[in-house]
Amino acid sequence: MQPSAVMREPVDHKLAAVLGGAARDARLRLGLTQGDVAERMGMAMEVYSRLERGKMLPRTQTLRRLCDVLQVSADTLLGVGRPDGAPVMPRKTVKEDPVELRRMTRKLRELEPGQLRAVSRVVNAVVTVLPQPAAPAPAAPAKPAARAARKRRATG
Repeated sequence: MQPSAVMREPVDHKLAAVLGGAARDARLRLGLTQGDVAERMGMAMEVYSRLERGKMLPRTQTLRRLCDVLQVSADTLLGVGRPDGAPVMPRKTVKEDPVELRRMTRKLRELEPGQLRAVSRVVNAVVTVLPQPAAPAPAAPAKPAARAARKRRATG
């Protein structure tokens, strides 16, 4: 064997399956597609798909990026902290933009500056003619204030 040859260790299939399942759960919780995650990771979707299906394990740097993109800890992805090896549920969730908005944003990034200005004008024109959301109903006065007002009217 040559000194420059890379020795590949066999994939721990159980760990790969736990990590892939946890990644899929986190991705779905965020409303992301495999393509969304792969794009944010800077990897081919086919590679991310293999990872999620438990066919491969990521390198350490990739695992760290995956944690950031999926907003979960490495412990969660690795199934640490549970006797059955199942992933631990994340503690907090961060609301992300809807999938359609993320897709539109990706498309907008591909446009030339002039095209982007034209699309912006169209969007602004459409938004101005859309019906406005109904304003929330005014809050009912607090009981003590209402009682005091009735007393003032009765004594006045």
